[in-house]
Formats: sequence, C-alpha cells, structure tokens
Amino acid sequence: MAHCYYHAQSSIRKWGGVVEDYLPLHQWFDQSKAIFADPRHRALRHHAEGIFMLETLFGATIANADRRVVPVRLIGEQHVREDLGAIPSFADWGRLITPQDWMLRGHRLDEALPSGRGDADGGGASSGGRPPAPGGAKRIEL
Repeated sequence: MAHCYYHAQSSIRKWGGVVEDYLPLHQWFDQSKAIFADPRHRALRHHAEGIFMLETLFGATIANADRRVVPVRLIGEQHVREDLGAIPSFADWGRLITPQDWMLRGHRLDEALPSGRGDADGGGASSGGRPPAPGGAKRIEL
C-alpha cells in the first residue's frame, strides 16, 4: 500500500473504528521513509521484531472508537503483510546487506589508531573504505 491512510482504512474494514484509531500505528511503520524514500525503508521496521516493537510502544491492545479492543500485534501484522505479502524476520533483511570494508573495521577504544588514519594530509575523500562524512564534509578524527 502506498499510504498509511489506506492501511488505516483496511484496519477499519477488519476491526471497525475510525482512521484516527489506527493511523499513528501505521505511521510508525513508515516513519523510516523520512530517511530512505524507497521500499528499502521497510528493512528498519517491516519485520517480526518491528511488530513486537510496535506493541512495546503502543501497548498490547488499543480500544477503537467502536469500543472494540484490538491487539496491536495484529495491526502490525496486517501492515507488514499488506506491504510485503508475508512477515520476514530481521535476519531475512540482514542477509541482503552486502558487507562493506567500513562495516568490518573496528578498534577497541583503548587502542591507538593505526598510523596513517588521521586524514591530516587532506585526503578525506579517500578514507580507506569508510563511509563518507555527511554532506561531503571533511572527516576529522581525534
């Protein structure tokens, strides 16, 4: 579905109530569109763990305008199924991420950085496989 309003309409057909009963829950799933405006945004919340997070945030149930008590988990399952056709795990999404060099580098905080990592020479654009600094800004490491 393209818009949370239509997910809410679908919820009304299933459980009654009004759009305002369901819209905040469906909007929570799609807030990730603000940072990734294509279907990949779904990797952040459209999975089994996302459905359980929804329940943690909104409670186990809601009472709609018709005074019907509806399990939040069912509303989350409805949203994900309407968008994806099934409910994946986060691992299903994660398996599709291709690891990059910068994802695999890590250093203990009490370790000295290897020599040549300070970008003091102004070579911030070629930072050895690390992600670029936001907005193309020069990365400065302390």
